[in-house]
Parts: sequence; structure tokens; C-alpha cells
Amino acid sequence: MRRDGRGRGVSVAAATALVCALGLSAVPETAYAAPGEPGPGDGSGGGANGGQSLEEVHQEVDGLYRKAESATDAYNLARERQARQEKAILKIARAVVKAQKEMAGLRKRAGAMARAQYRGGGMPAEARLFLNGDPGDFLDGVTLARKGEQATHGLIGRLERTQVALDRYADSASQEWERLDRSRAKKAAAKKEILRKLARAQRLESRLAKDERERLRQLEEDKARGAQAKWLDTGILRELGSDATAMGGRAVDFARAQLGKNYVWGAVGPDTYDCSGLTQRAWATAGRAIPRTSQEQWRLLPKVSAKDMRPGDLIIYFRDASHVGMYVGGGAMIHAPRPGRQVTFAGAGSMPILGVVRPDAR
Repeated sequence: MRRDGRGRGVSVAAATALVCALGLSAVPETAYAAPGEPGPGDGSGGGANGGQSLEEVHQEVDGLYRKAESATDAYNLARERQARQEKAILKIARAVVKAQKEMAGLRKRAGAMARAQYRGGGMPAEARLFLNGDPGDFLDGVTLARKGEQATHGLIGRLERTQVALDRYADSASQEWERLDRSRAKKAAAKKEILRKLARAQRLESRLAKDERERLRQLEEDKARGAQAKWLDTGILRELGSDATAMGGRAVDFARAQLGKNYVWGAVGPDTYDCSGLTQRAWATAGRAIPRTSQEQWRLLPKVSAKDMRPGDLIIYFRDASHVGMYVGGGAMIHAPRPGRQVTFAGAGSMPILGVVRPDAR
């Protein structure tokens, strides 16, 4: 990890969270009721949880938030596509206006040529030349006639090409509008799915008593510490890099400065973030534009082996690439976990790792 001292402003609370995240806490573990058994303060197998044990509540809440996060990726991707399609339609509209102006000018010229021919009595230019008694005028007239014929053919050609361009723009605009409608529909469906799952998870949590909510948080942390300890037991920490690039270091510094800010789905700062909003903004601040969603970050950014990970790299989690955190060194990462939580330190191995990507890979 970088030793330049820029991370010294992290609070004691954040440092404590890091120790806990790495599975090094010396705090004795709390005893929890097994699924279906009464627990402290609930007086039954499920208290206000509709008969569910705390473990079952945790599994359902965690599953709902993960599905909502995956839907958030779909929402953000549809929103990006919608923005691109709106720009494409605007570009087409500008091209149409330009082509229409050109068409109006060409038609005006064509009309002027037709009127000139009418004033000439409708006699073909070749006949008028043949009847001209002055040889010099005749030769000059031949040259002018050829130029006029070329101009006429050129005008007709330009009119045809401009009309073809207008037809093409019309087809392109229709296709872009259809794509835009599909993106809007996907965005609306994803948002509906997000809100439904978030509401269900929040209802489950709201039915918990205060002590149960604290135990639920502790249960989440215990599971994360267990997964982290198992990951560290592989000896991977000895292989991981500790030195960030200059750009990666700036991204890490930015992520550290966001510790404690709330998770809000779809948010990209400066006061709230979702998981990929945090990583995108961190790397944008460092000087590198990266995709908006964790799934697109996984799909498009250069991949590196987990054992070669260095600070600033992005860790993609779960098989559907629905979560992302930033590795900051020492086996830890910073991420925006889920609604109801804040940007925090966590063990890099506290969730199932899909892979690692490096935004500043050369």
C-alpha cells in the first residue's frame, strides 16, 4: 500500500472497521439462536419476522438486495443506452435539417433553369445553336451549352443523392426511436424490479426489533469475516501487490475520502453512491473514464489475476458481476455495500470473487 501519508485522515472508527473486515477482531463472538430456535429479545422462533429465524431473514434480505443490485446494473445500462440513442437521434435531426436546406436550394436552382428554358421558347439549345449565323457565337454557344448540360446533370444527381440521404436519415431515425423505446421499457422494468425488491427487504428489516437489527448486522459481519479468513488462509496475501500506480493511488485516495457516505441505488456522488457509482467516480477523478455498471466494468476493462491484484484494481463479485469494490491493499477493499449501509472497508475476500479488472492497465 502507498506510504505517502495521504490516507492518515481516516477516522478511528474507519480503522476499527478495517480491522474487523480483515477478520482480525479480538472481540468475542456473540452466540446466536440457530434457525428456528428462540433468540434473545424475540421470545419465539421469529419474533416480528413472521416465524423466520434471524438466519433466514438474513438470507432473504441479502438475496433481495443482491437481486436489486443486479437490477440496478440493468437500469444504469439502459439509462446509458437511452442517453446514447437520444444523442444519435439529435445528430440525425441536425443532418436532416442540413439536407432539407440543401434540397430547398437545389429545387430553387432547378426551378430557375426550367423558367430560363421556358423563356427560350422551349427550343432545344442544339437547335438554337444550329440557327445561329455567327460562327464565333456558335462556338461560344456550344461551350455554354455543354456547361449548361453538365450543370443540369449535376443538379439532377445532387437532387437524387440528397433525397436518398433524407430517406436514409428517416430510416435511421425510425430505428433509433425503436431502440430508444426498448431502452426506456427496460429501464422502467428494471426500476420497478429494484423498488419492489428494496421495499420487500426494507419491510423485513423494519419488522425487526432494534436488538434484532443489530444482531442482523453482526450476523452479516460474522459471515464476511469468515469468508475473509478462509480467503486469507490460502496464503494469497503474500502474493498481492502493495504499490499502486500514480493514477491508481489517486483513485484509492478518492475512495477513502468517501468512507461513511450512504449507499443509494443509482447514485454517483458526491454525497451518496451505489457500488459501481463509487468506483466509476473514483477512477474518473483519477483521470480514467470507465463504464458505469459493475457488469460493464467486468466486461470491458482489462482483466488481471487475483494474485496480481494491486491497490486501485476493481474486484468484481458474484457470478452475475452484480457488485464491485476497490482493492486498497493489505487484503482490504472499499465498497458501497447496500441500502441502509455506508461506504466502508471490507475484506477483499468477504464475498465470492468473480475476477479482478485494472482500469489503468497498459
